[in-house]
Amino acid sequence: MDIYLGVDVGSITVKFAALDASDILVAGLYMPAEGRPVEAVQRGLAELKRQLPSNVAIQGVAATGSARYLAGAVLGADLVKNEITCQAVAALRAVPGACTIIEIGGQDSKLIIIRDGQVADFSMNTVCAAGTGSFLDHQAARLRMSIGELSRRALLSKGEVSISGRCTVFAESDMVHKQQMGHNVDDIIYGLCRTLARNYLSDTGSGKEIKPPIVFQGGVAFNAGIKKALEEEIKMPVIIPPHHEIMGAIGAALLVHESAGSAKSHLAKKECKFRGFGVSELEYKTTSFACRSCSASCEIVKVAEGGRTAACWGGQCDMWEGRETEFTGAPGTGEKK
Repeated sequence: MDIYLGVDVGSITVKFAALDASDILVAGLYMPAEGRPVEAVQRGLAELKRQLPSNVAIQGVAATGSARYLAGAVLGADLVKNEITCQAVAALRAVPGACTIIEIGGQDSKLIIIRDGQVADFSMNTVCAAGTGSFLDHQAARLRMSIGELSRRALLSKGEVSISGRCTVFAESDMVHKQQMGHNVDDIIYGLCRTLARNYLSDTGSGKEIKPPIVFQGGVAFNAGIKKALEEEIKMPVIIPPHHEIMGAIGAALLVHESAGSAKSHLAKKECKFRGFGVSELEYKTTSFACRSCSASCEIVKVAEGGRTAACWGGQCDMWEGRETEFTGAPGTGEKK
């Protein structure tokens, strides 16, 4: 069985999607990164191997997300792509004709505008996390309940409680005040959902034309209260596609499949760079240093395995890009051979 693998490594979670030759999802994973993206990728790869049939042949691997270069170095990715493109590709596959993508993750959020099947514009949250999943996580912990219970109870709200505040600190203060006043907890919870929706639209969605069909993706789409609040704010229906939590990984897998198909159309077939499922047992080390080759002083990130430098990135030029670079001088000298 030929498999195309997409990996989306974000700030809070790591997502895997394995598609077959017909682009059907064969296996998927959504797991916490726990602040250790390399170890999370390795754990996910080991779990994915258990889910897949024994006769699989990985024909292409793509990495996306905020730690996409790190994941690409660990796995041996054939393609490293930004999350905007991957989210858009997956959304258009799930909802043909989609015009707007709302993607809310753990610490960042995105609004992607699609026109005529192409990304026409996008925006990401700026300095505040009040329009992201961490906002809800923090308030759920304050109320001593799970995110699942928070979602369920948001839909039980019968009244209207406004939670003010453009950040988690002010929102928590107002939430405590509303509790002390005796407001119903379910109403307070839905008030939090409305606050997140308003913060998202006023920050990430500021100045953007939101047109249907509207697709809601990311882990926060599990929360039915947020979907309801968004629909109330924009006064349009919101579609939550299947596997919404791993759409970035699905998009990456679709793109690497397309790339592999293009390569096959040439006489020389491009070989997959995947390093194998055995990389889940290797030991990796990441370090960083400032390149002194010019006045830019770029901060370079290096990932090494067994004394070998697997990859470097982070420079404004391509001096340090590429795999298996050997360093001859002390870190920061900029010496390379």
